[in-house]
Amino acid sequence: MTLLATLATIFGIVNGFANLPQIYKIYKTKSAKDLSIITYIILTIGSIVWVLYGIEIMNIPILTMNGLALLEFIAILIGCYLYSR
Repeated sequence: MTLLATLATIFGIVNGFANLPQIYKIYKTKSAKDLSIITYIILTIGSIVWVLYGIEIMNIPILTMNGLALLEFIAILIGCYLYSR
């Protein structure tokens, strides 16, 4: 595996968990008033497309990372719905 492939794998995994601090903050503080819901809607739609693409080409890394991101975006959108008032 080349250095670039190794770095891409490592950062792909790290990026898969990048939204966990935001999710934690939303649910701990019970506040999402400063988040852009539109941004997370766009990210959710993009993740859905990537998941479908990963299924179509049977690529487990694409499917796994984008599936994880999709779950995180959904958790953020639910938090925005519950706590942005």
